[in-house]
Amino acid sequence: MKIDDLDVPDSAREFLRSFGFKELYPHQAEAVDAGLLGGRSLLMSSPTASGKTLVAMLAMLSHLARGGQKIIYLSPLRALASEKYAEFAALSDVRVSRSGGWQRGKKIRVARSTGEMGGTRYGGSSVSDADIVVATNESMDAAMRRGLGWVEDISLVVADEVHLIGDESRGPTLEMVLTQLKSLPTKPQLVGLSATLTNADEVADWLDCRLVSSSWRPVPLNEGVCGQDGSVVMDDGTTFEVDEGRTGIPVSLGIQSVAQGGQSLIFAATRVNSRSMALKAAPAISKLLAAGDRKRLESISKRMLPRQSATAAGEGQTPTKLAEELAALVRDGVAFHHAGLAERQRSIIEEEFRAGTIKLLASTTTLAAGINLPARRVIVSNISRYDVKSGTTRGISVLEYKQLCGRAGRPQYDEYGEAIIATRGDRDALFGHYVMGTPEPLDSKIINEKAMRTHLLSVVVLNPGIQAADILQFFLRTFGGMQSSETRVGEAVDTALDFLMEASMIVTKGDRYAATSLGKRVSALYIDPLTASYLYTIILAVPEDGEGGHHTLGFLYAITSCDEFYPRQSMRQSDAGRVARLFEEHDSELIGFMPGSESPRGILALHEWIDERSERTIADTLKIESGDMHRMVETASWLSYALREIARHAKRDDLLDEIAVLRLRIRSGIRAELAELAGVRGIGRVRARALYAEGIKGLADIQEASHLRLARMKKIGPAVAMSIKREVEKRAGARRQAGYTA
Repeated sequence: MKIDDLDVPDSAREFLRSFGFKELYPHQAEAVDAGLLGGRSLLMSSPTASGKTLVAMLAMLSHLARGGQKIIYLSPLRALASEKYAEFAALSDVRVSRSGGWQRGKKIRVARSTGEMGGTRYGGSSVSDADIVVATNESMDAAMRRGLGWVEDISLVVADEVHLIGDESRGPTLEMVLTQLKSLPTKPQLVGLSATLTNADEVADWLDCRLVSSSWRPVPLNEGVCGQDGSVVMDDGTTFEVDEGRTGIPVSLGIQSVAQGGQSLIFAATRVNSRSMALKAAPAISKLLAAGDRKRLESISKRMLPRQSATAAGEGQTPTKLAEELAALVRDGVAFHHAGLAERQRSIIEEEFRAGTIKLLASTTTLAAGINLPARRVIVSNISRYDVKSGTTRGISVLEYKQLCGRAGRPQYDEYGEAIIATRGDRDALFGHYVMGTPEPLDSKIINEKAMRTHLLSVVVLNPGIQAADILQFFLRTFGGMQSSETRVGEAVDTALDFLMEASMIVTKGDRYAATSLGKRVSALYIDPLTASYLYTIILAVPEDGEGGHHTLGFLYAITSCDEFYPRQSMRQSDAGRVARLFEEHDSELIGFMPGSESPRGILALHEWIDERSERTIADTLKIESGDMHRMVETASWLSYALREIARHAKRDDLLDEIAVLRLRIRSGIRAELAELAGVRGIGRVRARALYAEGIKGLADIQEASHLRLARMKKIGPAVAMSIKREVEKRAGARRQAGYTA
């Protein structure tokens, strides 16, 4: 089926042709034949890199042409949502009237909502006005919990990576979102996109979708296993050898592919392994680079390091040792990738590997979920993962292995892709289980205790006076409800209701339930009710002595002990003394009896951060890298906001200012005396400290200081001084207006 034959307006066909689309793949054509362009819901289950994004675009273009309203594109990850937003932003070249049909007057408006913790970040158009909204599953869930008006306008839902319903942490949220969206009064068309599923028919039945299932890929994939002797056996019967050399078999396989003109992606079990493999590969890859590559890589290497000049907030940073090492490797055409890197570094690596400039990339499995980053050869260096909750090492699932394999083969660049397991173990057993194996069927996690109490609360909040029977019926409509017996679902519902009533988050009258003010706030805060109950207990334990500002370590302890605090860092032997000294020196800040912390290194890192230690210092002393530190700050900021809201609900107004200051300190990485300055837009930790050193200690001092005096200060300058003066005057004016109104 050719693009020119599609039943879409001319402008849509022109748009698709401009991106090089000429003819549909077989399963894409099957989706069209199944009614995709006519509004029929469908689930596409096909391999990674098989063209599912085009199916989404066709659904969206045809939907708007028929006069459809708002389109939601659901993504499991913020990075993937950003990637899809960038792709769909190009749709603004296609113009559509709001009443249906096509005209030259109005562009398609695209927005992004990626606040994974209940907040929302926008890109492009405003979410309420946009035709297409790219949203994370968590952001969509938060929008529905808040009852935002635009949700009622949704008439097409495209859900990417539907197979993640089986993920223990993110799966229940996606399942809840889909359960509620498919029940909207608008009865939206639903297009699910998934990796190849064993029980795809079951998922399609639940979603009330037609199933389009295919194993076809535009770039054929060959899978195999490398034995410890360096001999590789592929599933098409071919064999070849690789010399282990000094680098080890996984790295040698990667170098071999680059030498043959391809790119290599090595999946490592740990961050340390990914770095080690990149270091081993660099000398050999460097010798394979062309002159043009070397010039480009030198420029990329410089971009990997933080800008030494002052940023918008005056934050010139000293790069960490890890960043310096990464930058040096990039010059040789090699990189490593893991969650410890700063977001900017990861983005550059992804961009340049996708462009073909970086030839070999060693990564943890952070790259397996959805992000478009193919290579000719993928090497799986370890098929075991350490499970933190169970404390044991277990083999990865066949489904996860197939997701790793899906990165092999670059459309338009490679005629084939290769995925090779290169790890210790019985080659025949590995070949039989993984290469020839069938992915495990999806298994819902919605009935798990944490997921049930969290999402049941949101159902009660959104449906005041809901009956027990209706709550049960709602969860029976989930995928977990379809997979489980009514008795099992009923028991899970009853357990969650009992907890929420005991925690005073819902109340009952007869067989009807309603959320209390606390329950409504907890649901809006997007935290586990168990976490909220714990924080409420902490707040009530703080003595009402009339003195504020003395509970910093106690509040940090509470925040880092929450299940939502992430990432957690394992305790090292060298940390024990630091933790003991910290608690001894700040004993008066603790809140009653506090047992051993769930995340002692998290407490250490955050305490160092709000004491104005640099990322370089924290990385050197605690071995916590920039990416981890940024996520700790992000989650701690969110949880400190939740702590303050719970204190407000508990009528502990005496704690509100202290917690607000602590949150600002966490966000900005400052000591308490800089809080007033750092709260001004354009003043970060570095500028706040520079101003304070010059005697500017608050907003009043900024108002009194002349523009010339501010401009002469370190890290300020004329333009920044003017911006700061305007911002402070705006705040003063707002306060005056508020006082006048009052």
